[in-house]
Amino acid sequence: MAEIPEIREQGGARQGQPQFLDRRLYLQLLAFGGAPDPAPLSRALAAAQIPGVIYADLHDPRGLGLLTWSEDPEFFTGPLRAALQQPALAGWALKPGYTMFGRSYALGHEPDLEDWLIEKPRRSVLNPEWPWAVWYPLRRKGAFSALTPEQAQPILREHGRIGHAFGEAGFAQDVRLACFGLDAHDNDFVIGLLGARLHPLSACVQAMRKTRQTSEFIEAMGPFFVGRAVWRHGG
Repeated sequence: MAEIPEIREQGGARQGQPQFLDRRLYLQLLAFGGAPDPAPLSRALAAAQIPGVIYADLHDPRGLGLLTWSEDPEFFTGPLRAALQQPALAGWALKPGYTMFGRSYALGHEPDLEDWLIEKPRRSVLNPEWPWAVWYPLRRKGAFSALTPEQAQPILREHGRIGHAFGEAGFAQDVRLACFGLDAHDNDFVIGLLGARLHPLSACVQAMRKTRQTSEFIEAMGPFFVGRAVWRHGG
């Protein structure tokens, strides 16, 4: 008889027992062109009590980005879909190449698993002190999956040290999402870098390029959506 796969998220031990949780937060980024004014979208979201962040698109003076989230994936094909059908948004053009969708996940050592999976991503994207955001997908080369844990861990630690250094300095906070089988372009992860200023987010990406993971084992990164939050609603 085949062994049942463990699909719950697992965190670090608490009182000597590992933490398991079959909950996760799904986040989606949509980008629109021909949308110079965020007011119609913010009104539609607020009326439907939909949580979200609206970004002014740095690369498109008539563009906006919309980040939303829910523990229930049916939210995206139900309430969110209905809210985006408002007549005031009819002339907006979706940019499907910038659509990103992923789920929060655990690495196995988180001291508070529920906070990591559910609360921390929401706190990060809603933080008014971190208006700038850089969102991008990435896909690793298949060779990375063939590495043994002993080979992979130093590569991941090198990458992680940079992220921790930028976070501890207050330069950048990240939201890391898995999107295996959920992404139209077969990406593995979606990364969100959030901060008070744009330059440190760029510097973080630049520093990551020097790591062995990025230089040897990343197949593709991007496209990059860069924006500044102009509206937030916690739902």
